[in-house]
Amino acid sequence: FIDGGWTDTFRMFETGPEQYTWWSYRMNARARNVGWRLDYFCVNDDAAKRVTSSKILPEITGSDHCPVVLELN
Repeated sequence: FIDGGWTDTFRMFETGPEQYTWWSYRMNARARNVGWRLDYFCVNDDAAKRVTSSKILPEITGSDHCPVVLELN
């Protein structure tokens, strides 16, 4: 997607490592924050101008994935 001109909205605001949206249920991976970032909001240039916030909410449990939130103006 990125090579096709789309923008990863989360990376517009966060550049740090270890930002995951999925953790295996095996070997206590979530508690150790050993995961993968599988869930994205990617937008085109016009939509990127409207992005005001994009967050990963790892503290919300109930699934092996956590919510990803996108706010637009």
